[in-house]
Amino acid sequence: MTEIKKVGVLGCGLMGSGVAQVAAAAGYTTVVREVDDAPLQKGKAGIEKSLAKFVEKGKITAEDRDATLGRLSFVTDIGALKDCDIVIEAVTEDLEIKNALWKELDALCPASTIFASNTSSLTIAAMAAATERADRFVGLHFFNPVPLMKLVEVVRTITTSQDTFDTTFAFAGSLGKTAVAAKDSSGFIVNLLLVPYLLDAIRALETGVASIEDIDNAMKLGCGYPMGPLALLDFVGNDTTYKIAEIMFDEYRDPRYAPPPLLKRMVMAGLYGRKSGKGFYDYSAKPPTVMDLGI
Repeated sequence: MTEIKKVGVLGCGLMGSGVAQVAAAAGYTTVVREVDDAPLQKGKAGIEKSLAKFVEKGKITAEDRDATLGRLSFVTDIGALKDCDIVIEAVTEDLEIKNALWKELDALCPASTIFASNTSSLTIAAMAAATERADRFVGLHFFNPVPLMKLVEVVRTITTSQDTFDTTFAFAGSLGKTAVAAKDSSGFIVNLLLVPYLLDAIRALETGVASIEDIDNAMKLGCGYPMGPLALLDFVGNDTTYKIAEIMFDEYRDPRYAPPPLLKRMVMAGLYGRKSGKGFYDYSAKPPTVMDLGI
């Protein structure tokens, strides 16, 4: 298997910063690239805050925190990723943006560098085809919040080599994660099953089956879920779910993945959930209160 020593992370948002944190914590020299300094510094501050919480809770020592930060570097120059053994992309869920970056990196990085996308809904083949290294391309889908969530989906497309898959699968395990193998189908395992459930919860609300609060309580107490589906939508981001659902519906043409009208209206109104302060719940109140969506 290929040996991984240096990790590159493309994007320093919520997911990218989390991936960078766990890679550095696992002992890898890690370079994080963002387009501008402002989001780069925001991501860096998020990592520092996350590590501080781990120290506060006694999960790591102050020495561990300092060592992790010492293995991290933050850059705006994409050229700084050219000598990485693996580059993990965690930018916005837009194929054109992703592929433009992959083409640029393809020209910069040696043929041995593995390219891995953290996409949650786009196919890996659609990105691998934009490069000259389809055999070195794989999906590496982490879950939010990355430092806490144990699962990683390792996605093999029809062109991925055995060495690339084995190396990436072992790498995911070295980060303290449980890796599962998935084929290159839009949504992979988790979102293939989760997205229809979330959309069905919105449809149940739309058709008057029950209220926001009762739908969430029913699934929490009836199925033992830690969070109800509508609260989970707010956590993930209603805009994010809408985009994922659109991509999956375009791929499968299955009505289970079609975004309900209510979700579209909420996104148009800026009701994204926790990130915007309002979604199915109003987070300006403590504890959050149920939103009146005029249903």
